[in-house]
Amino acid sequence: MAKAISQSRVSRRLRFRDLEVLFAVVQCGSMAKAASELGVTQPAVSEVIAELEQTFAVRLFDRSPQGVVPTIYGRALHRRGLAAFDELKQGIRDIEFLADPTKGDVRIGCPDSIAGAILAPMVQKFCGDYPGVALTIDPVPTPTLEVPELHARKLDLVVARLDRSYMDDPLGGGLNIEILFDDEAVIAAGANSRWVRRRKIDLADLLDANWVGTSRQTFTTMLLEQSFQENNLPLPKMRVMTFSVQVRAHLLATGDFVSAMPKSMLRLNPECRGLKQLPIKLGRRNFPVAIVTLKDRTLSPPVELFLGSLRTYVKSLT
Repeated sequence: MAKAISQSRVSRRLRFRDLEVLFAVVQCGSMAKAASELGVTQPAVSEVIAELEQTFAVRLFDRSPQGVVPTIYGRALHRRGLAAFDELKQGIRDIEFLADPTKGDVRIGCPDSIAGAILAPMVQKFCGDYPGVALTIDPVPTPTLEVPELHARKLDLVVARLDRSYMDDPLGGGLNIEILFDDEAVIAAGANSRWVRRRKIDLADLLDANWVGTSRQTFTTMLLEQSFQENNLPLPKMRVMTFSVQVRAHLLATGDFVSAMPKSMLRLNPECRGLKQLPIKLGRRNFPVAIVTLKDRTLSPPVELFLGSLRTYVKSLT
C-alpha cells in the first residue's frame, strides 16, 4: 500500500524536466531508448526515475530484461503530468497571443469528407484574416468519440460526424460536444451515368450496382445497409472500399459506380461537382457534425478564433 505523500516535499523536489524524462520512458518503454531520445546518458535517466519514485514513495515502473512498464502509479503521474505540461504550453501560447493577437497555432482533427466540404473553403478565408495563425489538419477516423489524439492533447479540437446516440456514449464523459449542423446520407452517381438518366429508380434496382463505400462503421454505410434491410433486400456488395473522397468522386464521375455519402460532401466538396443525388431516401435519421473538445482544457485564443470562424462559416451555409 502506498504511503501518504507529502505535497510540500513533492513541490520542492519535482521539476518539469523530471516529468519530461518520465514521459520519454513511458513512450519508449526503455531507459536506454529514452536516454537516446533525450540526448542524455542512461544512468542520468535512471537517476531521475529513482528520485521520482523516492519523492512519491511508490514504484513508478516495473523493470524487466525486456524494458520497463509503468505501474498504476506511473500511469496516474503520466496522465496528470501530461495535463500539467499541456496547461503550461497553453499558458505560453496565451502570452504569445496577448503580445500579438494574430499569432499562434491550431491543431485540428477531421475526417476527409468534412475537411474537403467544410474546412477547405473556410480555412482559405481564415488564413487571409489571420496570416499569423498556423493550422495543422490531421485525418481522424469517424464516427467515434474515441479520440486518443485529442485526449493526449496533440489536437486542440476534432470536427466529427457522430451518431444520434452520442449522448449515451461512455467515451464522451470528458468531452465538450457542440453540434454544428445535421447531415444526411444520400446515394450519388456520376452526372452522365445510366442511374441518373433513369426516370424511376429504387433500392432494388441498385442491388447489383458497382458500389463504392466506406467501412461498415461509418454512418453512411450503416444507413445504407439499414435501408436495404428495411426493404427486405440483401446487403449490397462493395466493389471498392475507401475513405478517399478523390477516389470515390473519380470513380463515380468517370464510371458506372454509385456510392452513399454525406449530403454536405456532395453539395460542398468541389471534387463532387460532377455527381448527382439519386431520388432515393436512406431512412429517416440524420447524423450530426460536431466540434469536440476536452472539458478540462482551456482553449487558446487562436483556437477560439478558429472556432468562431468555423461557426460563422457553417451558419452562412444554412
